[in-house]
Amino acid sequence: MTLTPSPGLSFSTPVAKGWVPELSHPPDHQRLASMDELERAYESLAAWCRARGYAGSDPFDGLNSELFQATPLRHSRAARLVWTQVFKRSPVNLRGLARVPVGRNAKGTALFALAALARFRMLRTEAAEREARSLLDDLWNERLEGWSGAAWGYNFDWQSRSFYAPRGTPVIVPTAFAVRALCEAARIFKDERYVRASRSACEFILRDLHRSIETDDEVCFSYSPIDRTRVFNASLLAGEALASVSSLTGEETLRRLALRAARYVTRRQRADGSWAYGAEEYQSWADNFHTAFVLTSLARMMAAGMAETAELAPVLRRGYDFWRAHFFLADGRPKYYYNKSYPACAHSVGAGVIACLELQEIDSAAPEFAEKIARWAIRNLRDHRQGFFYYQRRRFYTVRTPYMRWSQAWMLYALARLLEESKKSQAHGNAETRA
Repeated sequence: MTLTPSPGLSFSTPVAKGWVPELSHPPDHQRLASMDELERAYESLAAWCRARGYAGSDPFDGLNSELFQATPLRHSRAARLVWTQVFKRSPVNLRGLARVPVGRNAKGTALFALAALARFRMLRTEAAEREARSLLDDLWNERLEGWSGAAWGYNFDWQSRSFYAPRGTPVIVPTAFAVRALCEAARIFKDERYVRASRSACEFILRDLHRSIETDDEVCFSYSPIDRTRVFNASLLAGEALASVSSLTGEETLRRLALRAARYVTRRQRADGSWAYGAEEYQSWADNFHTAFVLTSLARMMAAGMAETAELAPVLRRGYDFWRAHFFLADGRPKYYYNKSYPACAHSVGAGVIACLELQEIDSAAPEFAEKIARWAIRNLRDHRQGFFYYQRRRFYTVRTPYMRWSQAWMLYALARLLEESKKSQAHGNAETRA
């Protein structure tokens, strides 16, 4: 079930200057037509993903190339970094030429499970429940063994500027999204197995991740057990996981640690309301979807029972105001960076829609803006013949590679949540009419 603010929780703070919601409520017939458009997009995308067993390519999977792995270059940090970026940035898909196989990605599975859970909440059918439980089973089976608790990683070797993570390295981002799916499943199905599974992942966070920074009232979790990076959205995702599990188990120690993780990130918000990607000088950029991750995690932590809302809510408000004002155009098109108009990325669309829906307590117009973002993507990033979503629209061309985790999983999650919220809104309106 979707997390909602606990009784008495208020996000209300003075509205920051910089933007004013421009949205007006469309007539009912236009809204119904819009929902039909979203439903068709969801159904065709879901069918496309199912037909491929939820397996596909990823922007960062270049090091899975059989060609690259057959050369001594695989031992070179510089070569791994350049090879990865070439595949990520290329306007054409090089994977067939370089023999990069498709695969299942654990974070993608978690996002598909979240989409299926939203679909079940909306439809309440046996078929929807079977699909959700099947994806949750897949997710559990994709966990990595040999750690203090359940953990998930990426299905490719990954070279960043900070560190190298071979395939099979557990990392916090897919682990946190797995916990999000498991916690939602526990609430929906009242199934203790999902509680135990999500609690197991907390042991990985508590025992295996480094605490790159730790004071009496702050903590920053590392990205993986093999680094000591300070990446704000990643550390906060660990905090979200702890807070969500604590709301199920009642463990105050988890809640307090989650609060310390929240404080580490909120106290490093810039004066304009933005966040850098991380604490190092070379991590000083701010982008759309990582900002959306921070906002969503903060909102979900507060909704999970974080009592310190007076401390966190103003930070969330400032961050949301900056994000809405600087990362989107009036027609809903997302910007990757706040100071550049291109590229527009399906990943930013999906994360943006989810953030808007999680933050509707701050801005009652946020769900309507979420629809605008989704409609822009449907009309500008979607392959209308097959139903999948393109990677990016750049200034002079569109990169049409259909990445499974990066684009399809996020868009399916976003569309499922939008349709769920629309049905709830319609039911609420009907109830008010009858009253």
